[in-house]
Formats: sequence, C-alpha cells, structure tokens
Amino acid sequence: MNTDDQKAYPHVQPDKNAFLKLAQATMPFGKYAGRRLVDLPEAYVVWLSRKGFPKGELGEMLSTVYEIKVNGLEYLFKPLKDQHFLTITR
Repeated sequence: MNTDDQKAYPHVQPDKNAFLKLAQATMPFGKYAGRRLVDLPEAYVVWLSRKGFPKGELGEMLSTVYEIKVNGLEYLFKPLKDQHFLTITR
C-alpha cells in the first residue's frame, strides 16, 4: 500500500498471514478437492459465486479468490506458489 492509499484508506491494513493462509488453502470437497483455492479455474469460482459460497472461513476465502480472479490479480500469488517459499514462511 503506497502513502496515498494509506491516507485515503487509513483503516485498511494488508494482512500478510491471511494472504499466506489463502495461498495455502485447498478445496476440501468436490471435483477440485485438494487443489489450492487460488488455482481453481475462474469459471468454477464464478459458478460458486452465483450458487452461493459456503458459510464460514471457506466461503470468505472463496469470495476473496473470486475478487482476485475477476480483477486479474492472480499474479499476486505467483511468488507464493513456490512450495519452498510456503515451507520457510510457516
């Protein structure tokens, strides 16, 4: 977040741990069980958004993934997909 963003949105603080948790989270059920949420096909995430995300933390994470995908921000996760990086940041 740059200085201008901090002035405009002083209450918004990126949560590094939440971002890392999202990068590591996997789909617990269905056709894509075991796949990282950030690696789910966009069409599937859009379908889930129309159907309704599940309640709780999984739904919140899927909603975040939806926003990331529809806004073309997947590149944010590229450096985090390296398993070595995920292992050393735990």
